[in-house]
Amino acid sequence: MTRTRNIALSLSVLSLAAGLAAGCGSSDDNGFRGAGSKIDGDPATTLPADLASTKSTVKVRAAGEPLPVQKNVVGVSTDMTKKPVVPKAVGKAPTELQGSEVVTGTGAVARTGDKVTVQYVGQLFANGKEFDTSWKKGRTPFQFTIGGGQVIQGWDQGVPGMKVGGRRTLVIPADLAYGAQGSPPTIPANAPLVFVIDLKKVEKGS
Repeated sequence: MTRTRNIALSLSVLSLAAGLAAGCGSSDDNGFRGAGSKIDGDPATTLPADLASTKSTVKVRAAGEPLPVQKNVVGVSTDMTKKPVVPKAVGKAPTELQGSEVVTGTGAVARTGDKVTVQYVGQLFANGKEFDTSWKKGRTPFQFTIGGGQVIQGWDQGVPGMKVGGRRTLVIPADLAYGAQGSPPTIPANAPLVFVIDLKKVEKGS
C-alpha cells in the first residue's frame, strides 16, 4: 500500500485513499499509491490527482523533532506477531500531528531518506472505523522512502525516530492526511486519522 499525501501518497499514508496510499508488502500490492491509482477490491487505493500539491496549514515538523504525545487512543495491543487491536479514539482530535510508542523498538532508527518496511492499521478518528490495513490476507508489508513524497505527510513526519521492532500510534490531522478532499468513499473530507504502525525494516538512504 503506498499513499499518504504529499503526504506522500503520490497517505504522503499507507494504502489509504478510497480505493489508501503511504502503506505494506510491496508498494504495488497495498493501499498507499500514486495519485489516481486504484486496485480492484482494495478500498483505499485511490488518491486525488492533485494530492501531491496540497499544502498543509498545520505545523510541519523538522527532521528529528519529537512528536507531541497522543492521548486519544489508549490500550493498543502490544503483541507484534498479530494485527494490533486499536481502540476507538476518545476526546477531541488534536490539530497537530501526535504520536506515542506502544512498543519501543531496539533496532535501527528510521530517518528521513531511509527506505522502511512497515505493517499498519488505519482507522477514522471519529468512529474508529478501519479503512485500510496491510495485515489483510494476501497483502505484504508496505515499503516507502521517508520524505520521498510517496505517502501522506503524517507518515513522512510521524515515522522518523521509530526503531525496528517498534509499534507507534499516530493521530494525524486532516491537513496532514487527505484534507478537504478526503478519499471517498472510505475517508470523508476533513477527517483526522489514526494509524498504528509497526516498523519491520530500515534500509539506510545514501
